This record gives sequence, structure tokens and C-alpha cells, in this order.
Amino acid sequence: MILGDKYKAGWGRRNTLSSLFTLLIWFIRGLFFRLFWRSSKGLVLIGPSVKIISGHKLSVGKNFIIERGAEINCIRPSNLYGGAVGMGLKIGNHSNIGPYSYIGCSGYIEIGNNVMMAPRVSLYAENHNFDSIDVPMKDQGVATAPIIIEDDCWIAANCIILSGVRIGKGSVIAAGSVVTKDVAPYSVVGGNPAKKLKTRT
Repeated sequence: MILGDKYKAGWGRRNTLSSLFTLLIWFIRGLFFRLFWRSSKGLVLIGPSVKIISGHKLSVGKNFIIERGAEINCIRPSNLYGGAVGMGLKIGNHSNIGPYSYIGCSGYIEIGNNVMMAPRVSLYAENHNFDSIDVPMKDQGVATAPIIIEDDCWIAANCIILSGVRIGKGSVIAAGSVVTKDVAPYSVVGGNPAKKLKTRT
């Protein structure tokens, strides 16, 4: 026998109480954070070390979870230095942002219903301009474009989604992918840059 009986018995009282206590703390954080959001409904759970910048530009649906260490920047990062304000973030019902993920809302970002996001996913709705070799890149500004993630998508761990991308309904983005182009509905894509691997239908 590889595992002892205590590991086969299930959760047990101690694990159940520990999990309920953790959820209670996440729920209390959610009550606090949602005071500063544009709108939210239903249950909101917020893990430890979550950072939300300019929450007044955040709109979420029902039963939303932001896991440990995630950061949502609802304005352009360069706005801290006097640049233009970002477009904000809208999230549908029953979706989550995974641990240690980064959501950069320079351009508008919309995440649909029932979207699963694994750890360390990054969304960047802007890209630095670099056309001129006579002007330092940091002085050329940025170009913004929206990111749309439609309903029922799974974004696996360590994915990067770049500006101007639409991920179609029911798609799966394999771990470690860099998505630079639109993804057709019900596709499975992977790689850098991400390419279509198969169709779920």
C-alpha cells in the first residue's frame, strides 16, 4: 500500500475547517475590494497579496475569484508617469484570475463567462512603438488594442496574450503559449507564437 489510510479517508474535519476558514478570509477581502469597483454581483473571493490598481475601472459579474498574488492594473502602467489612462476591465460570471497573473488594461480587456485562468497568465493590451530609430523607444509611446476572451475558455499556466487578440468561445490555450493572433472558437492552440493544434469539435 503506497498511501496510508489517513490519506485515503478524504478531507477530514481539520482540512474542512481549514478550507472554510480560508474561504471566509477570501470572502471578507472580497467585501472590501468590491467597494471600489464599478460593479459586482454575487460571491467575490480575493486571495492574499492581490493588487488592484484603479478598481473604479473594473466591472465583474457573479461569483468571481482572484487568486493569490494576482495583479490587475485597470489603467496604463505608463499613466503613473503622465501617460493616457487605460480602458479598464470587464469580467463575466463564474470566471477567475489565477495566482500570480498580471492583467494590464492599457487597452480594453473583456473576459467572458466561465473562463478558467491558471497561474501566471499575463494579458497586455498595449505594445510599445518602435518604428523610428532616431527617437528612443520609450519616447515613441504605445499602441493599444483590446483583448477579448469569450465564454468558456481555459487559459493554462504561464500563457501570454498580447494586444488585439480575440480568443473564441470554448478555446483552450496550452501552457506556456504566446498568443499573438486571434483564436477561432473551440480551438486548442499552443506554442510561441501559438498555433492551432486541433479543434474541439
